[in-house]
Amino acid sequence: MRVARGTVRAVNALAARWAGVADGGTVFSAAGVWPLLALLADGAGGAARAELADAVGLPADQAAAAARELLGGLAEMRGVDSALGLWTKRTLELREAWAAGLPAEAHGVLTGDVGVDQATLDAWAAKRTGGLIERMPVALTEATELVLASALALRTEWLRPFEETPMESLYWSDRVPLGLTRTSVLLDRVGVADTPHGHVTRLKVLGKSAIDVHLLLGEEGMTSGQVLGAGVEILDGRHPVVPGDRLPYGDPGPGLRVAKRRCMTPEPPTLDVTTVAYDMSARHELLRLHRLFGLTTARDATRGHFPGISPFPLAIGSAEQSVTARFGARGFHAAAVTAFGAAGGVPDLRYLTTVVTARFDRPFAFLALHRHTRLVLAAGWVTEPESYPEED
Repeated sequence: MRVARGTVRAVNALAARWAGVADGGTVFSAAGVWPLLALLADGAGGAARAELADAVGLPADQAAAAARELLGGLAEMRGVDSALGLWTKRTLELREAWAAGLPAEAHGVLTGDVGVDQATLDAWAAKRTGGLIERMPVALTEATELVLASALALRTEWLRPFEETPMESLYWSDRVPLGLTRTSVLLDRVGVADTPHGHVTRLKVLGKSAIDVHLLLGEEGMTSGQVLGAGVEILDGRHPVVPGDRLPYGDPGPGLRVAKRRCMTPEPPTLDVTTVAYDMSARHELLRLHRLFGLTTARDATRGHFPGISPFPLAIGSAEQSVTARFGARGFHAAAVTAFGAAGGVPDLRYLTTVVTARFDRPFAFLALHRHTRLVLAAGWVTEPESYPEED
């Protein structure tokens, strides 16, 4: 499985920027949004193309190839299921070059019946996420011409499970959290990084299917965006991590204490971990963060912005993500479905043409003639048209 390092950095950079504007407890998937933005950037024009390319972090002419590479890489990852879906009205003509870059099986049809189409999209979301996401997060209307969606689901079991136990916490003093504990001799599973906003403690929890979860604890006063952003920067190698076996005695990082302990027999150093289980979900209206996702211009419905997708003027009318995640004693699972709905824009009225409408809806005459000689072969005056068959 290969995904270019530049693509990984671009996706992660979007995650860090998203984290910086996220409010309160939430969960989101930049990997679910990024390939859709990249495909839209490839088909966009004008200011919308520049904004989407900036959000993607790659030149627009490289975005589609990177999106396909990312989706291919996801498909090869153990424990990960991913899918791309495209639905269009039958009357919407797609540019062949753009459509050819998508999997043939990804293309479905919008009937124009909102109820029927919503049921179809919901079934796709549920199937592609193993039932974790039951509804497609898109605001369908009769004007919706195109829906572009991604689904991402992952599951893993821990290499070593936790034990469940009641947990005492001053912060959650109004409840008794479900605590998870375990002991290990692998001290390098934990470490501390010195970041511009403060020290961050990182704990790596390894899964059997090569999917890991990193738990990050920042200093008191650090925001969620600062801690999550630091975690991304740690992955990118921008902040070195001092591993647990090299930490000094005392309190070297948030939530950490290193101390000596007496024992009756020789024992190796140990790492005792206590955390909490969590089960959370969120729904994000991406257009509320239109600048972050490069959708400021693309949402303007007075004109089209995607000439590389279709000659019909299209604008983004809906962009949402539903996501869920659960961290438990035995493993972790998460799923995200992201969808963009494009409605027809107002055509560009720079040109003039003539439209002639003819309606024969009252008595009229006719002439039947020979073309070359102009000989009239029959003539008539129609006052009683034939009735439409009742059985039809």
